[in-house]
Amino acid sequence: MTVVSTAAGRARGVAANGVHTFRAIPYAAPMSGAARFQAPAPAPRWDGVRDATRPGPTAPAARRDFGGVDLRPVLGSGWVPGADYLSVTISTPDPATRGLPVLVFFHGGGFTAGTGQTELYAGDTFARDGVVLVTVQYRLGVAGWLRLPDAPANRGLLDALAALHWVAENIAAFGGDPGNVTVAGQSAGAMLVSALLVSPGAAGLFRRAISQSGSGECAFPVEKADLITRATADVLGVAPTAAGLSELPDERLVAAPTAMPPAAIAGFRDTSLGSSAFKPVLDEQTLPAQPASGNPARVSLLIGTNADEANLYSANLDDAALQAAAARRFPDPAAALARARAQLPGASPAELAARLMTEAYEASNRRLADAHSRAGNPTHVYEFAWPPPGPDHPLGACHCAELPFVFDHTALPGLYGQSGLLGAGRPDPALAARTHAAWVGYATNGDPGWPPHQPDAPAIMHLAEDWYLKT
Repeated sequence: MTVVSTAAGRARGVAANGVHTFRAIPYAAPMSGAARFQAPAPAPRWDGVRDATRPGPTAPAARRDFGGVDLRPVLGSGWVPGADYLSVTISTPDPATRGLPVLVFFHGGGFTAGTGQTELYAGDTFARDGVVLVTVQYRLGVAGWLRLPDAPANRGLLDALAALHWVAENIAAFGGDPGNVTVAGQSAGAMLVSALLVSPGAAGLFRRAISQSGSGECAFPVEKADLITRATADVLGVAPTAAGLSELPDERLVAAPTAMPPAAIAGFRDTSLGSSAFKPVLDEQTLPAQPASGNPARVSLLIGTNADEANLYSANLDDAALQAAAARRFPDPAAALARARAQLPGASPAELAARLMTEAYEASNRRLADAHSRAGNPTHVYEFAWPPPGPDHPLGACHCAELPFVFDHTALPGLYGQSGLLGAGRPDPALAARTHAAWVGYATNGDPGWPPHQPDAPAIMHLAEDWYLKT
């Protein structure tokens, strides 16, 4: 057992194989009742030594279905109730060390699901390679993201900021350097990272950022957010206010999105993959501009997407869904459809939709990369492309497929099989080692191992068994 002293009290973690892990340490006060719709308050102090050897509660979250794909390694096995879910898990090679690079990771899940406590996100591999890993849990769904007139906007983003302030104050006790912090995230977590790039409250809290399959246009306009607020309140039968919602239990808030009519999230262009009703919203105080068009922080950025992102979402789409996918993502949907049909002659509606959705997603991330680079910030770009779609890997390099490689956890059995994220065939362990090493290098000194990207001189590293630079 290992004991460290944080600002709120002492915590006891567990040591194994040269890695010290501290689980479920609160960075903010418990979330219940009206507090769920307010800015996060500091975690209360505790007496004695807090047990940080076991996972804790998770944010209230919906179960998500992806057409039979088992995403439990990514999203966890389900909501673990408890008010102390605004917490961090820290893995470090040695709390007695000083000056180690720090990687703060925000999980994905469409802003309605997920946890930072899954086995996939275990920090043993980063700690093994000299990086302190911090995984963060933040508010999801109605509590975290619904725009309300009597509550601060983007409460999940405020949670992320509170977690980063906690890191700045406490990470030295775990061997980390508060002046060498990299924020990272995947999917919704990557959108959260993108929001941090333009959030006024994030200045000085991190040196570098990593966006894995996120979006440069991660925020809803106020008009769309207000439509979603009204639809949510109608489903729940309460006033569209924090006061009206605060009396409801978490179970009802979590169930609300599944009962909402599709029209509540239609009518606005949205380049993201899924159709979540909850995302960050443009807000003068917390998120004044879309990351791809705002004034980005003076930090380095590593950003990329997967070659077959939308295969995770499009397996059962018909022609009507194909038309809707094009309309949501392109200003000229007919031209986009014609281009896709020319590129993929004979393709099914699902295959065409997957290509269009992936294309829009890639373009949004490219806009963010270009804007960040034009502002004078070092920017590195990648495309993860293992494996190509085939009988053993029907999803190809779909959304989430890079995560086991980044964390060097491709040996987890739950990733494989008929319903596994990575299909039936096993990757060469060298690809995971090389991908993970790129993230370690970036968190350590800002160099993933390939040249930076410039809008007029593209440099995109193709991450597959045949790594090469696309220019």
